[in-house]
Amino acid sequence: MMTTAGLHRWGDDPFALVDLGYRVIPGDTDLSTLSMTHSSVHFDRTGFQADVNTVFPLDRLRELATEGVIGSVAANHYSLMGAGWPPEQIGPTVDELVPHLVADGVDAVCLVPV
Repeated sequence: MMTTAGLHRWGDDPFALVDLGYRVIPGDTDLSTLSMTHSSVHFDRTGFQADVNTVFPLDRLRELATEGVIGSVAANHYSLMGAGWPPEQIGPTVDELVPHLVADGVDAVCLVPV
């Protein structure tokens, strides 16, 4: 899964205002240990604060895998910060992520735009 919610684990570097990088979120991460440093002026964090699955539905993916609806959940997931940069500038970051997805055996990506 990829999200543009600017999520990261406690202790990871927060996202900067203009940040073209990404943060790795291992599949076994306790979602209560995620922080959000999305920097859009009008971004409402209420949904994230109530249930992280509104911006990063990893629990729902885990449930789908348990029910046999999908084969499995990837070992790693990725978060980007979806504000502060023109969309055409994120291409090199996506190109950098592709080998990680291939190495994890990912067949499909759920993109959760925020």
